[in-house]
Amino acid sequence: MTSSSASHQSLLLTLTGRDHPGIASRLTGLLADAGAVLLDIEQVVVQGQLTLCLLVRVPEGRDVLQELRSAVQALGVSLESRAVGDSGAQAAASPSRHVVTVVGRSLGARELHAVTECLARHEANIERIHRLSDVEPGSFELHLALPASKEPGELQRSLLELAMATSAFDVALQRESLYRRAKRLVVMDMDSTLIRIEVIDELARAHGVGEQVSRITERAMHGEMDYDESLRQRVALLKGLDARVLHELAARLPLTEGAETLIRVLKRLGYRTAIISGGFSVAAEALKARLGIDYAHSNLLEEADGKLTGRTLGAIVNARRKAELLEDIARAEGILLDQVIAVGDGANDLLMLERAGLGIAFRAKPKLRQAADTSISAGGLDTILYFLGLTARELREVGE
Repeated sequence: MTSSSASHQSLLLTLTGRDHPGIASRLTGLLADAGAVLLDIEQVVVQGQLTLCLLVRVPEGRDVLQELRSAVQALGVSLESRAVGDSGAQAAASPSRHVVTVVGRSLGARELHAVTECLARHEANIERIHRLSDVEPGSFELHLALPASKEPGELQRSLLELAMATSAFDVALQRESLYRRAKRLVVMDMDSTLIRIEVIDELARAHGVGEQVSRITERAMHGEMDYDESLRQRVALLKGLDARVLHELAARLPLTEGAETLIRVLKRLGYRTAIISGGFSVAAEALKARLGIDYAHSNLLEEADGKLTGRTLGAIVNARRKAELLEDIARAEGILLDQVIAVGDGANDLLMLERAGLGIAFRAKPKLRQAADTSISAGGLDTILYFLGLTARELREVGE
């Protein structure tokens, strides 16, 4: 035993009771006067009830606990203490730190039990639970330590499977790092992501070729058909359509739930935003102007004599091109890929999601959900704001 450990002992102090000003001030003042060393501190207040934990090293030969008990009695709170042994062996294990974000319409004991049971199966130790939503528990953050021997990918897959099975909430697992709350660029697909429709399907219905185009679209989105070829076949079926139909549709695109809130908050927080779509530029540019989005990249339909020719101009924005455009925008903005969020719903979004620091499958096909970092199925696009760690109070402040 070293001389340091012989002359000092570590104590874990836990105070509970009705919260009011002055508790922490009085307690830390006594500890400072006693020559105690503060090793750790954590406090939470739930509905006015305080739990304050302090890990301290106190010198022997002085009854610090007796002094503290007298003080806390006057403060109207209770004190528990226990000696704590050397934590060096535990620190040597170096668990990885992660944050699980759960977002739902209303999260009760059943939903939270399902998540925490999943964490327990993977031996993840919950260190802190923090509510992000306001009055009703609609969003939680769970900060946890995962043993070094456990693979985060396995836990992530289990959580996503749980969310998809229940359909009651969305869940994200992210490594607790500098970049988790320091994202700076959000890149989104357009059709069935930022908007509720597939523009090409709407154009096809207006031209009387809806069923043929929908069949090709579905095969392409499930990864069953080469995207470039599928686009050429679908666009060819639009030959002769009055271009006014396209422009009128672009002027009244139905936004996905939460889209306006997401973009408004991101803009006010200084994020850069982009549309990278395999859809059409008339629609993408209309959304760019309507929502104040910074970038829009998509396919350009050729027009002649006021009608669509059935061809596109320039390079097709396919899966590989989407990933390249994401990297180009990040590079131009001086943003690291770890600081990028990518959101999409189809197989042609996979490479784009893989390049981003956080890839989100939004109401997506199974192939993309299985490959993405996380998935949103229960909520709207504004769910992403909770994945960034923002609270309902902060969102109100930004929205004012």
